[in-house]
Amino acid sequence: MTEVGDPGALAVYVHWPFCVSKCPYCDFNSHVRDRVDEAQWRQAYEAAIDAAAARTPGRVVTSVFFGGGTPSLMDPATVAAVLDRIAARWPLASAPEVTLEANPGSVEAGRFAGYRAAGVDRVSLGVQALDDAALAFLGRRHDAGEALSALAIARRIFPRWSFDLIYGRPGHTPEAWASELRRALPLAGDHLSVYQLTIEPGTRFAVLHDRGDLVLPDEEMQGLLYETTQSVLGAAGLAAYEISNHARPGGESRHNLAYWRYGDYVGIGPGAHGRLTRDRSRVATRQKKAPEAWLAAVAATGDGLDEEQSLAPAERLAELLMMGLRLAEGVPLARVERETGAPLDAWIVPARIERLARGGFLERDTTRLAATVAGRQRLDAVLAALLPEPRS
Repeated sequence: MTEVGDPGALAVYVHWPFCVSKCPYCDFNSHVRDRVDEAQWRQAYEAAIDAAAARTPGRVVTSVFFGGGTPSLMDPATVAAVLDRIAARWPLASAPEVTLEANPGSVEAGRFAGYRAAGVDRVSLGVQALDDAALAFLGRRHDAGEALSALAIARRIFPRWSFDLIYGRPGHTPEAWASELRRALPLAGDHLSVYQLTIEPGTRFAVLHDRGDLVLPDEEMQGLLYETTQSVLGAAGLAAYEISNHARPGGESRHNLAYWRYGDYVGIGPGAHGRLTRDRSRVATRQKKAPEAWLAAVAATGDGLDEEQSLAPAERLAELLMMGLRLAEGVPLARVERETGAPLDAWIVPARIERLARGGFLERDTTRLAATVAGRQRLDAVLAALLPEPRS
């Protein structure tokens, strides 16, 4: 059976770029449109899948992920058409994971039943908070009651479900966050995602933050909130397998593991990225970003590809470590050599690793390099101290 990380495995990401409104913290490639010609988009997705399959012959699809944007605004018939086209163009693993992101405000039981009938077996809900004041601050269009209703529908229809929460809001305390997590636990299935609120350039929150109207908890408080997350969820059996993602054993997102384990994936839709292995080289791909530009390109050429670039060994090492050190399992040393053509010590002076290990941020044995809990909490700083200068 083909699994995540196998050389022949392939994950497929499908980007739906539209939302009802833009959240003030969001820097994703999402757009608000008065009208979307869904039949036109359905045809474009099918053509783009054909083009991607032609670049990846013989690969076996292990997962499909509908992200956005708000994919739960898609007609279930569009989801079904996309999944049918994927199945027609690639072999499928025996039980591929098919995930669709949804916002609670766009959830309807009939629509969810339609997604399930189309082949979606896992839903990821953007709940973000469990009280109305926090949801209003985050610019969400749903309230806590709608979130609870959406979770109840998801639990009834899908064999697997997950939802997101955001912490580190202004004035957030460990006590309040622990209470919110404990309210979330009875609602959780085998997976829960918890993200620290960050200020992203170009967002409404960035404007407020720059002029001093939005103040986030300081670094010490953010650390306490992170530690509270690990403690409460770990004690409940939802261990952190990645910086922001917690799961019961076997409940991990197979699709996201393809990213973090530096597996191969294709991106379909506006702005979608991909990583592909070809003849021992690693290729980065990107689709045209603007929805209308992507749609026009597919209509004209049958393909929305905007850029395809071969990655140098040093770039591959950087990506492998940036993704793999997010995981509790870390990065296999054999994978470093297979990906770059040289062992880790040929790229990174061992003293750098030893210094970070003495500080309690890294662990290394004969088979792997991993960030500790403290290291994952400060991963940007760890990577800056660890990675060598770029080389060809």
